[in-house]
Amino acid sequence: MSQAKALPPLPAPRAPLTLFDASLAWPALRDAFVKLDPRIQARSPVMFVVYIGSMLTTLMAFQSFADPAATDSGFILAISVWLWFTVLFANFAEALAEGRSKAQAASLRGLKQTVMAKKLATPKYGTGWLPVPGGDLRKGHAILVEAGDVIPIDGEVIEGVASVDESAITGESAPVIRESGGDFSAVTGGTRILSDWLVVRVSVNPGETFLDRMITMVEGAKRRKTPNEIALTILLVALTIVFLVVTVTLLPFSLFGVAAAGSGAPVSITVLIALLVCLIPTTIGALLSSIGVAGMSRMMGANVIATSGRAVEAAGDVDVLLLDKTGTITLGNRQAAAFFPAPGVTERQLADVAQLASMADETPEGRSIVVLAKQRFDIRERELGTLQPVFLPFSANTRMSGVDLGARQVRKGAAEAVRKHVEAMGLPYPPEVARLAEEVSRRGGTPLVVADGGDVMGVVELKDIVKGGIKERFAELRRMGIKTVMITGDNRLTAAAIAAEAGVDDFLAEATPEDKLKLIRGYQAQGRLVAMTGDGTNDAPALAQADVAVVMNSGTQAAKEAGNMVDLDSNPTKLLEIVEIGKQMLMTRGSLTTFSIANDIAKYFAIIPAAFAGTYPELAALDVMGLTSPDSAIMSAVIFNALIIIALIPLALKGVRYRAIGAAALLRRNILVYGVGGIVLPFAGIKLIDMILSALHLV
Repeated sequence: MSQAKALPPLPAPRAPLTLFDASLAWPALRDAFVKLDPRIQARSPVMFVVYIGSMLTTLMAFQSFADPAATDSGFILAISVWLWFTVLFANFAEALAEGRSKAQAASLRGLKQTVMAKKLATPKYGTGWLPVPGGDLRKGHAILVEAGDVIPIDGEVIEGVASVDESAITGESAPVIRESGGDFSAVTGGTRILSDWLVVRVSVNPGETFLDRMITMVEGAKRRKTPNEIALTILLVALTIVFLVVTVTLLPFSLFGVAAAGSGAPVSITVLIALLVCLIPTTIGALLSSIGVAGMSRMMGANVIATSGRAVEAAGDVDVLLLDKTGTITLGNRQAAAFFPAPGVTERQLADVAQLASMADETPEGRSIVVLAKQRFDIRERELGTLQPVFLPFSANTRMSGVDLGARQVRKGAAEAVRKHVEAMGLPYPPEVARLAEEVSRRGGTPLVVADGGDVMGVVELKDIVKGGIKERFAELRRMGIKTVMITGDNRLTAAAIAAEAGVDDFLAEATPEDKLKLIRGYQAQGRLVAMTGDGTNDAPALAQADVAVVMNSGTQAAKEAGNMVDLDSNPTKLLEIVEIGKQMLMTRGSLTTFSIANDIAKYFAIIPAAFAGTYPELAALDVMGLTSPDSAIMSAVIFNALIIIALIPLALKGVRYRAIGAAALLRRNILVYGVGGIVLPFAGIKLIDMILSALHLV
């Protein structure tokens, strides 16, 4: 074999960025001016109206300065400047949100490395290999990766088992096991082998790796409007058109009023533009794009890659969650729950021998037996050094583990394996123990039979333990109107017991891929949106059918291709967090829309009396804020309209605080906080700006 070449270390994961990090703010400020391109502005109809208004007032300001008789040049220029600020602040919000996605993509791109791969001529360990650049590998090639090697490209393990460090991608320091066969055979380029070796068949071509797809997904977050966002955009366009028609018709009314009264001056075009900009839903129009991009960015912050904004939005609308039992609702690692002694054996004696057989067993099951014996009978670790013990690790062939103490053989393992072990010694296997093991199995537990030499001591029951706090989380989801359904391969009796303990609304027992698919289609036929998690090839059909399909990073290639989200942490409970992030994005959009429409009310009382009181004196009664002058009133409203955008950028990017409450309660809170707040805040803000302008003699 050729000698292995030294490979570069994995880059460290990038530290999280603060909201207004300088590395984000300065590029976003530059991009705010780049986005003044009319083709870019035309994508947002509301802000395009402000953009056109800014250009018109700018032209009128130049014209006014060229006219020696003009007396309102400074006012027109000031309005123009603040309208441009309004456009720039909206551009800045979108650029800042996009910048966070670009930074995440850059961080992922930094994980890509060009490493030398050990290409095998024959896909078999022990055969010769040649060093080739990772970029020269193609789908179907076989490579060898050994301890210390960086996996050069995505693939499937076809031989071997090894511990893999995926921290550079997932951020999790704990290594994971990858092995041939089953649902844990997929490996990702850029991760590193910590121990042993793997023979990997390359599953993609360069440029099609998981990292490449993640980068594309994150960068693609910049712009593809979701159905909900499209519907809201249509609403905003409709409101803009209505206010545009209203504003246009105000000029002839003003001219008619002046002609009828024989005095006064008609409202100016500048004032009408300012009125239009303040009346249309500028705030949400400016922040709508950034809210959508920030939603995907927050998902990435949770170590979840979403293929599109549509997937994030669908997560917010989900009302049925399908959750796998093992690893999601239960701990996944079976724990010792009870000791069932054989006739003539005490429970303490069984616990003592079971603990002895588990002293060197570092599996979660083995450690739990040691702990249970301590808790139940205060049996502590014993000194075995003088006995020269020989520990036997668990073997897939014998399906047993234990310890030899001289001639004494202590074993624990599967019931059938211990039966063969005892009968091979020419001793009988107690039928009572067989019955105990069968009862444990029928309850959904796993029986471990313990034998001390030829004496069968009894049965240790292993069972899945429901995770702490999971019942409370399901109760939160229920208050939100989300139905939880547990999916398991267990029999119906076991499934019912775990479902009741966990507090899920329903369960599907003895589930097959066809059963999962049928269940999802049934809910969707009722008009409901379904989310589920999966990692195996047998999950692929159901994942493809689900509205939100979260695939574990440790899952198979088929599962990843079927899903629309990838959880880099491979944590099945992440589905609950994903739904919360999706709902938070929808809550943020709804809250800021409510605020945007509500704060227009205060602007009516500021601008309309200022603009038309000279023509229609009766409108002076609407000047409830007692603003200094008509010019100050209009200027204050325009300045507030611009500043509120920049003030709300942190809320748009971070999102409204998530609360697990029902839709009706959420609507009431939304109206109270953002509806009433949207009315009250502008009154105070416009009045404060008016006082500052007056004190500084700027109007």
